[in-house]
Amino acid sequence: MIAILDYGSGNIRSAQRAFERGNHEVVVTSSFEQALKADGLVIPGVGAFGACMSGLLGVRGDELIRERLAAGRKIFGICVGMQILFSQSAELYEGKSVSGVGIFPQQVKKLVAPVLPHIGWNSLTDADKSETFSGVENEQFYFVHSYGVLDEVSNAKCIYSNYGSEFVAAVETELITATQFHPEKSGPAGLRLIENWVNSL
Repeated sequence: MIAILDYGSGNIRSAQRAFERGNHEVVVTSSFEQALKADGLVIPGVGAFGACMSGLLGVRGDELIRERLAAGRKIFGICVGMQILFSQSAELYEGKSVSGVGIFPQQVKKLVAPVLPHIGWNSLTDADKSETFSGVENEQFYFVHSYGVLDEVSNAKCIYSNYGSEFVAAVETELITATQFHPEKSGPAGLRLIENWVNSL
């Protein structure tokens, strides 16, 4: 079973449809226990980092992420669902910077680009490092964001894109796959990426 975490943020239904194309049962849930026990957990996210973190904390999502990783269970983070895995964001929320879950020590920073937000299709570099990107290494994916991870992520595979300057488009460890872009909005390439991840569960 794949659980899509419902914490008040993200394109829940479009993500659900995309992940349902595989052979796994997909549920949308805010239940801690159900999300903890699922074979795979999807953490979507759109909007402000601070609002996403507020919603995530409201369903004990920070604890959920840590307990899943401790138990060796996989996670897929999408857009702000990737950003919340980092230590902090420079995006102010109610006038303050907001801490993330802190799985990775790097910070989320404002993109260095003449026009923001970054909206549209973009290509990747170093995608051949990851088996999850098998078959779509040279494809383009759909981005909507003004903030991202600009520094290399230690102890993880980093896949990059460039908009004004280089930023991390995806990060991967043995248990975490997370993308700054929206695979559920990225056409056949995004669906293939999702299928690759689902097949790894």
